[in-house]
Amino acid sequence: MTWELTTWTPFKELTPFRDFERMRRDMDRLWGSFFEGSLKKGTDGEAQWLPSLDISETSNDLVVKAELPGMDPKDIDISLNDGMLTIKGERKQEKQEKEENYHLIERSYGSFCRSVKLPKEVKHDKVKASFRNGVLKIVLPKSEESKKKEVKVKVE
Repeated sequence: MTWELTTWTPFKELTPFRDFERMRRDMDRLWGSFFEGSLKKGTDGEAQWLPSLDISETSNDLVVKAELPGMDPKDIDISLNDGMLTIKGERKQEKQEKEENYHLIERSYGSFCRSVKLPKEVKHDKVKASFRNGVLKIVLPKSEESKKKEVKVKVE
């Protein structure tokens, strides 16, 4: 005897609409994207967007990359305090032309603030940042104490 698992759809038989299942999937996708998106409400009720971050590690450095398309580097503020890296900024909205009739606006604007606790101690005076093609790259050299010492283990 074989059993098959299926998704329970309690109102499938009750609805006169043939596309109810498609509508349910669309609504699930809409709500999922709403909660997973990078746009959120700030404390003052104004919309905020949060840039995506990548944090990687080499033998000598921690490398943080942030996607900041359409931003001017002078509108970005980077600070490092007690092992916490903070990136702040504001992406300003372009002026909308009166003749243009927008059908869809998905780009996010406004201020943002991202803070991450760094996994290693870094040399504060050696931090370097660059901005190219909408990507902010911050290189944080690790302190000597935080660098892993390689220990050879002899197998007998």
